[in-house]
Amino acid sequence: MAQEYQKGSISLSGAVAMGTGVMIGAGIFALTGQIAQLAGPLFPLSFVVGAIVTAFSAYTYIKMSNAYPSAGGIGMILKKAYGPTTIAAGAALLMALSMVINESLVARTFGTYILRGFGADPDSFLVPLLGVGLIVFAYLVNVSGNRSVGLLSIVMAALKIGGIALFGAAGLWASGISFEATGGDTGTGGFLASVALSILAFKGFTTITNSGAEITAPHRNVGRAIVLSIATCVVVYLLVAFAVGSSLPLDRIVAAKDYALAEAAQPALGQTGFYLTVALALVATASGLIASVFAVSRMLAMLTDMKMIPHSHFGMLGTIKDHTLVYTVVIAGFLTVFFDLSRIASLGAFFYLVMDIIIHWGVFRHLRQEVGARGWVLLAAITLDAVVLSAFAAMKWQSDPLIVVIGIVGITLVFLFVRAFLARNPVREGGQNHH
Repeated sequence: MAQEYQKGSISLSGAVAMGTGVMIGAGIFALTGQIAQLAGPLFPLSFVVGAIVTAFSAYTYIKMSNAYPSAGGIGMILKKAYGPTTIAAGAALLMALSMVINESLVARTFGTYILRGFGADPDSFLVPLLGVGLIVFAYLVNVSGNRSVGLLSIVMAALKIGGIALFGAAGLWASGISFEATGGDTGTGGFLASVALSILAFKGFTTITNSGAEITAPHRNVGRAIVLSIATCVVVYLLVAFAVGSSLPLDRIVAAKDYALAEAAQPALGQTGFYLTVALALVATASGLIASVFAVSRMLAMLTDMKMIPHSHFGMLGTIKDHTLVYTVVIAGFLTVFFDLSRIASLGAFFYLVMDIIIHWGVFRHLRQEVGARGWVLLAAITLDAVVLSAFAAMKWQSDPLIVVIGIVGITLVFLFVRAFLARNPVREGGQNHH
């Protein structure tokens, strides 16, 4: 396996670019409108609270990655905390699935913005079609190897962060810095539920954890890269939230929730601004997807290697990583075709928050002395996740009970599936059974 991972092939700036690339890809284009729908006029604040919850969460990953940088990131943390058990494998699979769900979210957003750009109906069947096209493109880029992914993500991240920050600043300036998105009241429940989606907008930092072993000076740089990428995103998200809020009233943000940024660009920056925003969205979603496909296939390969999930190559040639790349793309494509944006986002939030709680609990119970983590921070992270998850589930239960049922059934199936697999193929303690 060693020859597939290139130690030191990702610089600190490359790692930050990858983290921000994944975060800013989906977060801001797909979720701003949905967050506004739940949080009402307080939606910019939702990003701030999301960042705080994420910071508590990131603490665990930073402590673990500094102690044990590895290319399997999350899978490694879970295996160290729980051993090769159903809980570890199930939670790792939830993480991988939440990343794949995120890919379909980004892919659909890509399709929605393209159609908006051409003045076509953003609810048409072309959305999933274009989304699947983007997923196939991301697959091809990934097959072409590591260096191209690293280089492309640095270039795209620079374009994207610069462009979005400019959009935010120009939007604010054009509107005379007045906040229009008032009216509509939110209860505490709606606001807390919106934080679940804000957290999704930040969860891309885990991409950095998953590439731990390949980052230069990983014991120091993994943590730094995580902190820098979350900080960058907070600034960018706030700029954008205020820009959107100052050029559109709340009901219009909600009505255009799948393409809120393009909609906000029009009154603030005219037709040119609108097209530039659409172009930015396409760059952002494409680069986010490329980085995410890279990270997920890496993680699935690692889990397969740890013998924690089954593997069938269905007669395909190549390495395990080549096969997991194909699985990733097929599942993301399926979700893109059959689910709409808000359901995809909800499913991603459920899977991610449950996995996150399992990780913090495992580190709290079994590893906190070993990695020098403070117990209260870990417990605070669990509490914050649990509060947000409960509020989100309660809110969704009122508005779309089916997605809550799909979420619960999905999570249950993942654990049953892994349990059945591990019962038939027990892993010997002490690590991987090598082929």
